[in-house]
Amino acid sequence: MASFQKYTTKDGVRWMYKYYSTIDPVTGKKKQSTKRGFKSKKEAQLDAAAVELEITNGTFVKEKSITFAEFAPKWLKIYSSTQHVKVSTVASRQVSLNRLLKNFKHIMLKDISNEMYQDYLISLKNKGYSKETIISTHATAKLLFKKAKQMEIIKTNPTLDAIVPAFTQTVDEIENEVELPKYFEKNELVHFLQVAKKNGMDKDYPTFLTLAYTGMRVGELCALKWKDIDFEKKTIRITKTYWNKTNDTVKYTLNTPKSKASKRTILIDDELISELKKFKTMQKEVIIRHRKEYYDEDFVFAKLTQFYGYPEKPKVIGDRLKRLLKLAELNESLTPHSFRHTHTSLLAEAGVGLTEIMERLGQRNEKITRNVYMHVTKKLKTDAVEKFQKLMNGI
Repeated sequence: MASFQKYTTKDGVRWMYKYYSTIDPVTGKKKQSTKRGFKSKKEAQLDAAAVELEITNGTFVKEKSITFAEFAPKWLKIYSSTQHVKVSTVASRQVSLNRLLKNFKHIMLKDISNEMYQDYLISLKNKGYSKETIISTHATAKLLFKKAKQMEIIKTNPTLDAIVPAFTQTVDEIENEVELPKYFEKNELVHFLQVAKKNGMDKDYPTFLTLAYTGMRVGELCALKWKDIDFEKKTIRITKTYWNKTNDTVKYTLNTPKSKASKRTILIDDELISELKKFKTMQKEVIIRHRKEYYDEDFVFAKLTQFYGYPEKPKVIGDRLKRLLKLAELNESLTPHSFRHTHTSLLAEAGVGLTEIMERLGQRNEKITRNVYMHVTKKLKTDAVEKFQKLMNGI
């Protein structure tokens, strides 16, 4: 028979019970175990009855006494070594783990109930965390508890039926909601590139011309090597992306693309080909002048001052963009990623289909790209109707 008793926690009084289950291999006697965290005696009694039935039927799984803090680093090690995940993804999981640890650090995994976990998700919303942050935290928790159950550390997964709290937008939020990302209009892009060509530092012009004319991600651009460019076939092959957690120039890593669709070969035009050839010639001159210290790993957009040859960092590209936007008197909130949306809008205006645009950008089904495409094509259709109306009015 199980024995029941109360105990005090920070959030009130809880119930626990003790029972005998597995045999101690040394003494040959049944070992006593404890289950905690029940809000009422009735809840504890129901669980005890279920455990007793499992012991009788031979289906009982002995949960292990291990805290969340003890299991978290073990899980992350398993996750990062057995899954095909990028360094950036592991880093993101670690951030979520740190958030979970603040609440569950000293609690036994087996004592974390579904109700306790659901309350935690609700508490994140009450503390002001965004919906995206809560979803990310929940995704990490689901993976961790799933593995714990597979390893028979716990019997039930407390995250299975948990629900991310609903977020209701206010009228002001809906009215001020920005449905489209910021991007350059065609005339703005032309003006910006002219300013970059005239006032840009070393490789600014070829950098932003490439982003604008290919729509590639800035991480893909930083990882680009000369061997990826075929001047004869006029193509660029995108097979990797740049990652730098510490922002230390020499401590970068090259990772596999964001998804299978991100690995792609795209066609480029004569203008970009010509500019890249000029830039390569200029880069060779730098290599000759700094041969002994040049980090020659074939990077296209390599540093040409200090840390010669190392791939440029996305942060530096972002800072240089802000400088040029200010000089061009354009929207200074635009980012390197804005060139992807700009590329989408220009292709849509040129009559390229959405499927072809997504293939070029290395996407399968991106909502933002779809929104930009629909916005541009809707405007084109409106312009066509207006032109037709003017034509008919002129008859």
